[in-house]
Amino acid sequence: MKNILVLCTGNSCRSQMAHGYLSHFTNPEQVTVYSAGVETHGVNALAVAIMQEDGIDISKHTSNNVEEYFDIPFDYVITVCDNANERCPFFPTQAVKLHHNFPDPSKVKGSTTEVIEEFRKVRGMIKDYCKDFVESHNLN
Repeated sequence: MKNILVLCTGNSCRSQMAHGYLSHFTNPEQVTVYSAGVETHGVNALAVAIMQEDGIDISKHTSNNVEEYFDIPFDYVITVCDNANERCPFFPTQAVKLHHNFPDPSKVKGSTTEVIEEFRKVRGMIKDYCKDFVESHNLN
């Protein structure tokens, strides 16, 4: 069994979307996916809605602090924002640490349409990254 942690600042948008896609693309008998933040901000309702558009249900996800997972032997820790990468705590495992800085869609200012389009754009970036990650690490 492989354990993957996706880490971002608040565990509200980017890490939640990546958690959803990694769970979707991997074999649940071989991989367990977790997501957390260096802080907890609650799951963003727009992230839930945007993921639902693509058939991924993250509505039951919770916003968790990385400290809750110190006892799990992670194989991979993926940081999805620069802040989390800089603040990523030491894990006493041999976890492979990967980093990709995705834009934070919750920080976009503009009309409702512009904000929704940014969420969709970031969702697409995260989906592509997760699919490539799963395929390149033979986790499907």
